[in-house]
Amino acid sequence: MQTVRLADIAAVLADPSRATMCLALIDGRAWTVGELGRAAGIAPSTASEHVGVLTDAGFVNTLKQGRHRYVRIDDPRVAELIERLAEHAEHQPATGLRSSVRARRLALARTCYDHLAGALGVAIRTGLINTGLVDTASGLALTDTGHRTLRDLGIDLPDTGHRRPLLRDCLDWTERREHLSGAVPAALLDHAVDRGWLDRDQHRAIRINDTATEPFARLGVDLTTLHPTAP
Repeated sequence: MQTVRLADIAAVLADPSRATMCLALIDGRAWTVGELGRAAGIAPSTASEHVGVLTDAGFVNTLKQGRHRYVRIDDPRVAELIERLAEHAEHQPATGLRSSVRARRLALARTCYDHLAGALGVAIRTGLINTGLVDTASGLALTDTGHRTLRDLGIDLPDTGHRRPLLRDCLDWTERREHLSGAVPAALLDHAVDRGWLDRDQHRAIRINDTATEPFARLGVDLTTLHPTAP
């Protein structure tokens, strides 16, 4: 029954350690079992058991490479589910300075699985559309100018036969507007981190460096005017 299956899925995330692991994994990267254990504050053997539960539920996939077993979320739908559940948790008022600072950082710029979210993510969507790099006449599509601009920035674009949509709207829970998900935004995030325009911080927050000013301006984003809607 569908009700039983829903209860089973909810039970997977009901355990605090597994919930912590999933929150770590929605940054889009592969983590070792040991790293997930440290993030959750549990022993490696216990972490391995929890990874087994997550794997059986279809939440994660594992890959053996050398001495390490890597864990990652491969299905964007799983990441979106965890992101939505995290949204409800983040709706609770921040208590204390550290919590409020973290909330502001997440609202400004953060990862949503493998793409950018927060005020920065929304600004990128707006900038790409306003500068004619993305067309919305019949869905979301990169224009010829958009292809050239991204390639000029050194971003490797997936081909049109890619199994994942190139561009897709994703409702941003802090901005209450859409940011972009899909293969193109994922490639943009990877490239921006590789080039040092952005840095990954703790708890999925993204730090914006001065070197990001010029490339993001070419995407229609003025970083000096970037302010989160949510505190």
